[in-house]
Amino acid sequence: MLKKIQISFLLIFLIYTGCGRGIKTLNLEKELPQDSICFIQLKTDSLFNSKQIISLLAFRSKSADKFHLEFCYSKTSLKQTSLFAKSKNAAAAINGGFFDMDKGGSVAYFEINDTVINYTHSSEARWAKSPSIINGAIVLTKENKIIIQQARSDRYYELSEEEAAVLLTGPLLLINSEKIKLPDTDFVKKRHPRTFLCTTNEYVIFITVDGRSKEAEGMSLIEAQQFLLDVGCVDAINLDGGGSTTMWTKEKGVVNFPSDKSGERPVSNVLLIMNK
Repeated sequence: MLKKIQISFLLIFLIYTGCGRGIKTLNLEKELPQDSICFIQLKTDSLFNSKQIISLLAFRSKSADKFHLEFCYSKTSLKQTSLFAKSKNAAAAINGGFFDMDKGGSVAYFEINDTVINYTHSSEARWAKSPSIINGAIVLTKENKIIIQQARSDRYYELSEEEAAVLLTGPLLLINSEKIKLPDTDFVKKRHPRTFLCTTNEYVIFITVDGRSKEAEGMSLIEAQQFLLDVGCVDAINLDGGGSTTMWTKEKGVVNFPSDKSGERPVSNVLLIMNK
């Protein structure tokens, strides 16, 4: 069940400027039962002195008997996030990692159930990202836990049998509520649409930040680090952004505002919230 919490702009502004009070301040503790996914959309023209539209989907990490995360992918073709999600009858979805826009497939290491889907592309290859960007990993364990960690080598994950799924992406933004040093690049410093995965002590949170429009400017990753820390994220990682940034729910369809003029961009892989 998707539960949308209606919050006025004034309350959102007061919550955000309370810096460090955490996502519990958004009434998730009170409003979010074990069997619900919470959807919140924040619209503001004051955050970082810019117009922002930020969408969040959250569920309790202790709700493993109700929800779990899965990856869905295509190795050689591109599909919209919504189509991936509908094909798996998912409850909700966000776009996943960086991909080859010509041939499809992830440009960073990706495995599911000990089967390698893609290896990390050479940084010189078209569409590849540098190691300073792809420095993190999303690990889904066989016990339905979600771990955001410093990336290890392709070979390490290939030989390890501990993980149910692994996707390398990045850059890492927060680990143990500490900001991770970011590379000095335009990709980091300029404002773009963004997609994030965040975990707290109690919640798993999908976050999209819209951009490249009059209504939403997007965030730099430096700004994103501060926002994620302020709303209570403990560990957080960047996923593919720009025109790929998409959030979808079964009840409402695409709930953010993708920046491509053609609408939702086809991608290679997505992260799903599944009803167990």
